[in-house]
Amino acid sequence: MLIRKPRAGEGDIPSSEITPYEVYLDRRRFIAQSVTLAGAAAFVPSILGASESRQQSEELTSFEDITHYNNFYEFGTSKEDPAQYSGSFKPKPWSVQIAGECGNPGTFALEDFLKGHEVVEPVYRMRCVEAWSMVIPWRGVRLRDVLIKAQPTGNAKFIKMTSVLRPEEMLGQRHQVIPFPYVEGLRLDEALNEMTLLATGLYGKDLLNQNGAPLRLVTPWKYGFKGVKSIVKIEFTQEMPENTWQVMAANEYGFYANVNPDVDHPRWSQARERRIGEFTRRPTLMFNGYTEQVAHMYKGMDLTRWY
Repeated sequence: MLIRKPRAGEGDIPSSEITPYEVYLDRRRFIAQSVTLAGAAAFVPSILGASESRQQSEELTSFEDITHYNNFYEFGTSKEDPAQYSGSFKPKPWSVQIAGECGNPGTFALEDFLKGHEVVEPVYRMRCVEAWSMVIPWRGVRLRDVLIKAQPTGNAKFIKMTSVLRPEEMLGQRHQVIPFPYVEGLRLDEALNEMTLLATGLYGKDLLNQNGAPLRLVTPWKYGFKGVKSIVKIEFTQEMPENTWQVMAANEYGFYANVNPDVDHPRWSQARERRIGEFTRRPTLMFNGYTEQVAHMYKGMDLTRWY
């Protein structure tokens, strides 16, 4: 497996330098319009986060919707629960454990864990398995850079990520609607893909509690349940880890969770989606529109079996 060297860069953005929401949005629109007028279409995907189509025409989902329409069962099962019930959660101080098949394991304060990695701000389409979607301007570091620093051994084939377990602060964990702590996993090449992000913020602001503060996974070509939130442990494994929703309902939620309009959920179609803030549904794109960036990882696989 080819492992690229991480890019040198600055640390996280201090709160004093965070761009206000309105300025951030205007800046994004200005850049996109400037690129279009210049005829530099090849440059647009690197600014707007990717892909096969629609990258110049899509509006960002509002900050209000992104932060008040969430799946985060640790705070409750309705979309409004995370914003309503996450106020007592304490995302600072925070540490992340690196374990398993690697040469540099340990437990690291979040500041040290992120230190030295390039901060990026991609805009990604995000698609929920429930057939709704958003367009989110993230901030974070590439998971690839963090993993390379951990020095995975030749035995490392997957990574297993675990979220925090704090029932005293997370109301939903007291009811065990699903097994806690929440667990997710990626194949190592998926984790090393340049699009895979450890997000620390969105819209230029630090992540709010309801969005997975202070650290969450973003894999924009996969369904949203793959985005494990409030991560406290990353483990390199030889075997494919079972994720939480596989344990709950393996016939509905597979390990890969790749967006595929041709494979329906057992209880609804995945062929179309509703963008939050819009009334009409739109066709769902294969790999959420990021085929060029990720399809090579699944060449020869039966994606109706490995769903």
